[in-house]
Amino acid sequence: MKITKVQGRKFDKPTSNVKGVVEVTLDDCFVVKDIRIIEKPEKMVVAMPSKVISGRNEDGTINPELKVHVDQAHPINKETREMFNEVILGAFERAKTSEFVEEL
Repeated sequence: MKITKVQGRKFDKPTSNVKGVVEVTLDDCFVVKDIRIIEKPEKMVVAMPSKVISGRNEDGTINPELKVHVDQAHPINKETREMFNEVILGAFERAKTSEFVEEL
């Protein structure tokens, strides 16, 4: 599997740690959208698409006030995670404008 395209937008909001959002195309035939670029104190990180759902209490009942983030798509091994990080963060750093497309 190979990432063949990275397309995204950079954000310039000093109060937000989300610095951009990208979509990647895999092998010119499958797209993963809503991948976020997040600025942490020590480095930039790639956050895979997720949704927020209601959590559960200790007894197993649903608690709508308890929110949990659940990944919608994510790499399942270290090598794939590293590939996503390298390709996505590289394209993000090379981008000269707020909207960018990089074919690989």
